[in-house]
Amino acid sequence: MRPAELDRLTVAEAGDRYVELVRARTVTGALSSSTAEVYARDVATLVELAGADAVLDDLTGADVDALLLAFARRPDGRLRTPSGGQSPSSQARFRRSISALFKHATLAGWVQINPMTASTVTSKERGGLRPQRRALTREQAQGLIGAARELGDVPPPEGKRRDQRTELRDAVIVLLLATMGPRVSELVRANVEDFFTNDGVRYWRIFGKGGRTRDVPLPDDVAAVLQEYLARGRPAAAEKALLLSWRGRRLARGDVQAVIDRVQARVDPDQRRSVTPHGLRHTTATHLLADAVDMDAVRRVLGHSDLATLGRYRDELPGELEVAMRAHPLLRGR
Repeated sequence: MRPAELDRLTVAEAGDRYVELVRARTVTGALSSSTAEVYARDVATLVELAGADAVLDDLTGADVDALLLAFARRPDGRLRTPSGGQSPSSQARFRRSISALFKHATLAGWVQINPMTASTVTSKERGGLRPQRRALTREQAQGLIGAARELGDVPPPEGKRRDQRTELRDAVIVLLLATMGPRVSELVRANVEDFFTNDGVRYWRIFGKGGRTRDVPLPDDVAAVLQEYLARGRPAAAEKALLLSWRGRRLARGDVQAVIDRVQARVDPDQRRSVTPHGLRHTTATHLLADAVDMDAVRRVLGHSDLATLGRYRDELPGELEVAMRAHPLLRGR
């Protein structure tokens, strides 16, 4: 029997109240603004899939299963694959988001029973894409980095004004993503004042998740391109953002993929492979760890609080097991 105090909200009403609560938590620093926006986006997807006028308390475990399957099959424009569905990590993130909503709904009296407890769909049954290696190989990454470094010498396109040239900005974007592995939200949030020099070393103070900051040194080649961009490639504007459009506005997250694709078009076809900004984060982690860089140092570069999280950002490389066994530490000196 439904309790008298149960608030029979529609999915849309519950979603609006929950998103308002989530965004309020950013004021206290309990959540970063980027995390809050991810929750808001997933809740909006839930409303779309479940129906805005459906009553939240009427959703059952079977309904949740159907929602998870429907989300898994939604096209993901970031992934260029024949199946076109959501990646396993996106599916897991969506499940976490709606689980958090239903947990709050149970405590707030919006639902009598949390339907997530009756969900039977497993991760394999959600039917998304097979996990694919997202990190670029060494040759692919070096091809992309080489194309980015050459952008500063590209002659201006005919008829394009100097203040409309974006080659150096594009080079900075790709080099920072490929060598330092920031989250795309951290990259577009960066300001010029976040880059400083100490004892001759250029650092980037990155403002990450949960209000945490980290100071990461730039490789010398990347620092040189950054300096050139600040000196002659960045539009004159009052905006303090590091990355600007030619109109002088802060670049948005969605613009970054177009930049990567533009630089990839300059890479030799034998070295070229489509990659997302998050794929370049995987590339950074994979190659730093494969080169025996200290795991804690890699953790700090990527901005994780726990070493265990690195496992998600570490992809296999072809031939690495053969190399490891040839250089077995117990057989050295024989």
